[in-house]
Amino acid sequence: MVPDAGTGRNELMLQIENTMTRKKELFEPRNNLLVKMFSCGPSIYRRPHVGNYRTFIWEDVLQRYLEYLGYNVQRVLNFTDIEDKSIEEAEKLGKSVEDVTGAVAGRFMKEAELFGIKLPDFIPRSSTSVEQAVYLIQRLIEKGYAYWYKDDVFFDPLKFRGFGRLFRLDMTKWPEKKVRFSKDTYPGQRWNLGDFILWHGSRPGDKVYWDTEIGRGRPAWNIQDPAMISATLGYSLDIFCGGIDNMCRHHDYNIAVMESVSGEELARYWLHGQHVLVDGKKMSKSLDNEVHPEDLLSQGFSWKHIRFYLLHKPYRKRINLTPESLRQVGEKLDAFRSMAKAVVEGAKKGESAREENAARAGSANELVQELTRRFEKGMNDDLNTWSAFQGVAEVVARLHELKKDGRLGPHAAAEVEQKLRAIDQVLQVI
Repeated sequence: MVPDAGTGRNELMLQIENTMTRKKELFEPRNNLLVKMFSCGPSIYRRPHVGNYRTFIWEDVLQRYLEYLGYNVQRVLNFTDIEDKSIEEAEKLGKSVEDVTGAVAGRFMKEAELFGIKLPDFIPRSSTSVEQAVYLIQRLIEKGYAYWYKDDVFFDPLKFRGFGRLFRLDMTKWPEKKVRFSKDTYPGQRWNLGDFILWHGSRPGDKVYWDTEIGRGRPAWNIQDPAMISATLGYSLDIFCGGIDNMCRHHDYNIAVMESVSGEELARYWLHGQHVLVDGKKMSKSLDNEVHPEDLLSQGFSWKHIRFYLLHKPYRKRINLTPESLRQVGEKLDAFRSMAKAVVEGAKKGESAREENAARAGSANELVQELTRRFEKGMNDDLNTWSAFQGVAEVVARLHELKKDGRLGPHAAAEVEQKLRAIDQVLQVI
């Protein structure tokens, strides 16, 4: 189902907005039908909220649609389980880091399944990628990009040509005096103009550390994703995606680390999804305004309602979550599902050739074929799931009128059902 690039029919080819170029581009993977895709997974010191799930859901749709088009997707989604925040959370709760992160990971796996999110068979963790992190740090030190300062290792962004190019950071504001930032993460969407940490050397009293070739300590957050990516997908990807928060510091750090080691472009396409807002403010753990799935389930909404709501705007547009907007979008889904059920009711398969030709004659057949065209037209426009759904819904409404008038036979209805099932392999809401 991959379109022929020579046809010139761009509306029938997948185009995605590339954050790196700030342009919508035709999707062309490096290796024909193989797509290497990395998704920034959850930091599992606390459970994901609905805003986090929006990112995981549109990334799921991206993978599913690529597979719908015929691509073989090798996707990695990771768990960040060893960082300053998880250690602090464990100390606050009087538990081990493993107990805290293990419980959150288990809950995430269960909720992802209920949301219809397809997770990779193997999910790497920071704690299982320490050896690779140490390897990368050793290479960065050898090449002069990183250096020891007391017991820690820092990366000097001024040594990497083009640092900050994803964010388009103004490097003229870089301080002349050496500044080092030693925490894994910092609050807010500010840039830390200075060297960032790669390795936390062990201090007296530390409970979380590894004995490695470079000494006792633990990898900083800024080296963890590069370690997990390089160990699973290699150094060159087709798609790198995550939430818009990662545009500040995190993804440019990933680029600097990975490309300094390999000398290769890390990713051809960069995709970033926007926030879910609550009362006009970003939903986040730090603002303590999180909404979790059970908060919405208790109001009578289903998992499909929530998934559909998180897809009802393009992933690069913000969503302001309110009970009323969720109710309205949920009612649209319910109405569509009822109509689709009425259209395919009584569908029959295995018709004879004469019956098949008769069923394919006239406006009914044209509408049946329009289902796929309208869906793909919306999806090919940078995964515009709402446009794709609206297009399908309009066609189903017209098919419903034909069905009521007796102009949609059981065999045509069977073809409608087949196409809707293929579409729902992507959307997971019908």
